[in-house]
Amino acid sequence: MIALAIYFIAMLGIGFYAWRKSTQDVEGYLLGGRDLGPAVTALSAGASDMSGWLMMGLPGAIFLSGLGQGWIAVGLVIGAYLNYRLVAPRLRTYTELAGDSITVPDFFEERFHDRSHSLRLVSAIVIIIFFALYTSAGMVAGGKFAVSAMGMDYFHGILLMGGIVVVYTVMGGFLAVSLTDFVQGCIMFLALVLVPLVAWLELGDGFGPALAAAEASRGVSLTQMIGGDVTLLAMISAAAWGLGYFGQPHIIVRFMAIRNVKDMPIARRINIWWMAISLVGAVLTGLVGAAYFASKGGAPADEETVFLLLSKILFHPFIAGFVLAAVLAAIMSTISSQLLVTSSSLTEDIYKTFLKRDASEKQLVMIGRTMVVLVSVVAGLLALDPDSKVLGIVSNAWAGFGAAFGPAIIFSLRWKRTTREGVLAGMIVGALVVIAWILLGLSSTMYEIVPGFIASCIAIWLVSKATAEPSPEIGKQFEEAAAAAQGA
Repeated sequence: MIALAIYFIAMLGIGFYAWRKSTQDVEGYLLGGRDLGPAVTALSAGASDMSGWLMMGLPGAIFLSGLGQGWIAVGLVIGAYLNYRLVAPRLRTYTELAGDSITVPDFFEERFHDRSHSLRLVSAIVIIIFFALYTSAGMVAGGKFAVSAMGMDYFHGILLMGGIVVVYTVMGGFLAVSLTDFVQGCIMFLALVLVPLVAWLELGDGFGPALAAAEASRGVSLTQMIGGDVTLLAMISAAAWGLGYFGQPHIIVRFMAIRNVKDMPIARRINIWWMAISLVGAVLTGLVGAAYFASKGGAPADEETVFLLLSKILFHPFIAGFVLAAVLAAIMSTISSQLLVTSSSLTEDIYKTFLKRDASEKQLVMIGRTMVVLVSVVAGLLALDPDSKVLGIVSNAWAGFGAAFGPAIIFSLRWKRTTREGVLAGMIVGALVVIAWILLGLSSTMYEIVPGFIASCIAIWLVSKATAEPSPEIGKQFEEAAAAAQGA
């Protein structure tokens, strides 16, 4: 508890520092003044991406079903690398050229000179709907953490986690979120190396027999990556998580905030190595955890708490507190990022655009802070069911963003012929296909991001070809952004 208290105080201290440094105008509050270094950009993107599902959801899935779920990790590393190659440099240069855009909907509107505001409105609605769901997954993880690690009840756990995140996000805005993400990313990395390593050493030469006992109790081969219960379709479905990276607003906004496009290769290398090692650690935690509990007896009541239980069993209480802080870091880093992106969309894309265009910088910052509180309350209400599965909720929201925004972002940055109508059609089709796939119960056969992403790409291409070419002015801006990003 002492270690967790130190962690809470540190996060609030960072929030206070950021409040003093960069919250006087809306660009400072929502984008940190576009002044992030490559290391902060990399770990902030990674920590805000991974969330509680990395420490709880993924190890739980491996613990229950085996390495077949590890294809998620493979797909994510590939997707993140391609995101840095295809999206990051051009998005950084393009958002500055296109009216100094500070949100994803803002970028779409400026990219296509859309004076009807339809692109802004549709993309803002997508952000609000799917982030309400996504943020609730973080709240669920926070509630489970409080129950398992702190002995609190689920509801008060949600209040505690949500309250601390809201305080430092309201105080320090984007800079506070990014700096806390950096610290949290470092803690997560160390914990994901330590926990599976110590558990493995604890089993010693008994790891093989222990794993065999775990497999016998489940009736599946935990080490199979393909074959048996892990079909080719299941492998593709799991690896398809990587498609989601191109459309996650809370991740790609980090690309918009890096201080210089020339820093992007450094950020890419740091991020990919951090991701690869962290994901391997999460996978091994689930696999070694299954062997450990089969050997020592007992089992988690909820498989998504396997990391928490191993930490409490294997380490001295004081050390365990710092290890458990890694789970808290994963949960809080993503909640804060999602709250801020949703707040920025409500502030810039709804309030300023449709309600009060002449709002002052001070008013917009105040509205942004108010929206952080409002969205956190809604997410908390959606998270009240303690039986919710973190990985399941995240997978739905991840697919929604990946299908609605991923193709739209890629086509906007890489294909000069893309039109406003094409992007609008792609966003709507992608989101609707994902929602329909979930409601029809087809997610068990194929992850909904696959049909959603494909349908969105087809819609963008067909509608862009069927509508008038973009103006020469838009074409010139496209070429300038591509040239500015060259070599990054």
